[in-house]
Amino acid sequence: MKRALLILIIAAAVVTGCKQQQQAQWSQGQAGQNQVVVPPPMVKSPQEIQQLELLAKANPKNADAWTALGNAQMDAQRFAEAIISYQRSLEIDPKNVNVRVDMGTCYRGVGQPEKAVEEYRKGQKIDPRHAMARMNAGVVLAFDLRRNAEAIKEFEKYLELAPNAPNAADIRQEIQRLKTAK
Repeated sequence: MKRALLILIIAAAVVTGCKQQQQAQWSQGQAGQNQVVVPPPMVKSPQEIQQLELLAKANPKNADAWTALGNAQMDAQRFAEAIISYQRSLEIDPKNVNVRVDMGTCYRGVGQPEKAVEEYRKGQKIDPRHAMARMNAGVVLAFDLRRNAEAIKEFEKYLELAPNAPNAADIRQEIQRLKTAK
């Protein structure tokens, strides 16, 4: 029961953290990109997703349009579609760590945890201080791949980067659990 609660807390933090980063990205805009859509709320209807798809296709060189579509698809748990949208966004703006991290989460959603970790690590290479890339990698390594030693390192790095995060106590507790499960 405690483990299930911890997984839910971590998952909520992942989504919340990504959304906060995306909102900051939208308020600042991406260099050289004209915004064509507003940031999506948590879940879009199929019609709204279709509208975002039309906007992205009408503005194929606009990374924000593809990101907005990917975000909406991810929120609707249409992970395979979101991956495609995020890939298009990354073709335009390959250094967008938030998109790369969200795409990693979508890979986890389609049952490809190795690809998820690969995307998180690509994000870490671009921005070693990206806390969510560390935490998400730790979650996948711990819960999907059972690579506890690697998960511990990712969680510890996450805590270095975000020592006062709302889930810091839960992450510390998970580290201790992983250390005893070795």
